Amino acid sequence: MGLGVHGGGVGVARFLAEHGAQVTVTDLRPAEQLAASLDDLADLPITYVLGKHREADFRSAHLIVRNPAVPLNSPYLQAASAAGVPIVMEMTLFFQECPSPRIIGVTGTKGKTTTTLLLGALLEAHGLPHVVAGNLRRSALETLPRVTKESWVVLELSSWQLEGLIPLQRSPHLAVITNIMPDHLDRYPSYDEYARSKGLIVRWQRPDDCAVLNKANPPVRALSRDTAGRIVWFDPTSDSPGWEAAHLYGAHNRANVAAASTAARVIGIPAGTIGRAVAAFPGVPHRLETVREFEGVRYINDTTATTPEAMLAALGAVDRPTVLIAGGTDKGLDFSSLRATVQGPRSTVTSVVLLKGTATAKIAAACGPKVLGQPGDLEAALGAASGAAEPGGVVLLSPGCASFGMFANEFDRGDRFRDLVRALT
Repeated sequence: MGLGVHGGGVGVARFLAEHGAQVTVTDLRPAEQLAASLDDLADLPITYVLGKHREADFRSAHLIVRNPAVPLNSPYLQAASAAGVPIVMEMTLFFQECPSPRIIGVTGTKGKTTTTLLLGALLEAHGLPHVVAGNLRRSALETLPRVTKESWVVLELSSWQLEGLIPLQRSPHLAVITNIMPDHLDRYPSYDEYARSKGLIVRWQRPDDCAVLNKANPPVRALSRDTAGRIVWFDPTSDSPGWEAAHLYGAHNRANVAAASTAARVIGIPAGTIGRAVAAFPGVPHRLETVREFEGVRYINDTTATTPEAMLAALGAVDRPTVLIAGGTDKGLDFSSLRATVQGPRSTVTSVVLLKGTATAKIAAACGPKVLGQPGDLEAALGAASGAAEPGGVVLLSPGCASFGMFANEFDRGDRFRDLVRALT
């Protein structure tokens, strides 16, 4: 249920079809919006129901695998549950089929991807067999042929994906929580419910498991009561081995490196190896990614900043005069904290260009007179931002919002920004 365009749905459909299941894929989006995913599955005997769902398909299925973006209160899932049909997710299947007990799960509101990929680099530097998957635009199931009993499996896990652990009541052997801040309040009834969903990563840990937790984040500290495993705290302000030579910047990346380095030490990777790997780590696309310098202006792509806190972290990491491109879809979040950063006496923000979206009015209210306007599309927004930027300054795409509507997802938004910046002449 829910093919999507991020790769997870494709991976699930392929895995099941190649293992002999009769697969029906149903998605509310029409075929033209799913073209890339459908092309990836063209070689398989799969039935498609697109542009709609049919309740009969849900009642008659032997198993339903729901996409993480589909909420549990979907009436179609409720109909299936009433008919006694099991409902699972990709992570349910992965944890069932994975031959290795050495699963490292990484979750948090922000920092998941950087921490996950850095952990993969640390394992690589120490010569340990490993795979990296999860919430990374690739299916975890597709990595199973490469996993052995000795492999380390590093999974980036969103709160939605963690719901897939509920049927198994199983948590990763090593759990890392980077931080918890308000997010996805359009999906969860409250912030407490959202935080509890993050806690699934440690809820079913055993005494021989381990949780690496952010000691400076109160919601994470509260979740420490939920694990039966050993707790190892990391200090997000500490200088980890290799940090001074790293290609990363900003306090949030210092915290990400601290989380990954602490987990690496739990595994047994020595400090010297950690330092060399951190110094060599190139960073992650779409996360404070410098696209280019053009006419003295640096263009930075931070499209994965989909919360106010992530936007503030980006602004805090950039120490040049900044034209901010922000705005998008409202997730029920509070942008009032943006006011002091944008309008305060020490602000590096010289002006703000807004993208269309349901959260844009909130951002405009917080940014006040520094708002230049709201162009019709990203190309026009970039043009306005480029015109306002001065040599030595920065144009920063850090929307603080989701991307639904104008873009397929936040990565599409970042890809388009990158292409437009590279085309500047």
